[in-house]
Amino acid sequence: METKEKEDLGVKIVEMIKTIFDPEIPVDIYELGLIYDVFVNEDRDVKILMTLTTPNCPVAETLPVEVEEKVKSIDEVKNAEVEITFDPAWTQDMMSEEAKLELGFL
Repeated sequence: METKEKEDLGVKIVEMIKTIFDPEIPVDIYELGLIYDVFVNEDRDVKILMTLTTPNCPVAETLPVEVEEKVKSIDEVKNAEVEITFDPAWTQDMMSEEAKLELGFL
């Protein structure tokens, strides 16, 4: 898999993740800063490192599954796995400027 192909796939993955919204906040999970990293290997296996706004998040069970399923739906993706971490803990500082503007923090 060429570097350009990996980059293009990475962009597709981010675009797909941006269609997933936190049910309590009208901003997608990417702009909220919940996605820490996206890894794509030579075999087109994807690993996503993400967090939740709190460990007791009401969608803790369903949100990672939704991310995994949506990323797997991309034709070029062979497999997808989501790993949840709380290190570092999520803070409002991790939100994009767009998200902060949307939520009235700017």
